[in-house]
Amino acid sequence: MSEYKEFLLEKEKIDHLFDQEFQITLVIENLNGAIVDFEKTVNEEIETKQLHIKMAESRKYFATHLLMRAK
Repeated sequence: MSEYKEFLLEKEKIDHLFDQEFQITLVIENLNGAIVDFEKTVNEEIETKQLHIKMAESRKYFATHLLMRAK
């Protein structure tokens, strides 16, 4: 798979979680990419999801979302 297609796939997963009102709660960067934890509260229960983001462009993408939401 091309790098661009991998980026699009990761971006789609990130957008899907944001569309479902998940928030990023933890980011762990390592040499293999980033582990990103997402959480949302549903009926007083916390639902969590985790993505392993490998592509540099995808890491820039979620970082931009973090900065924009912090405003």
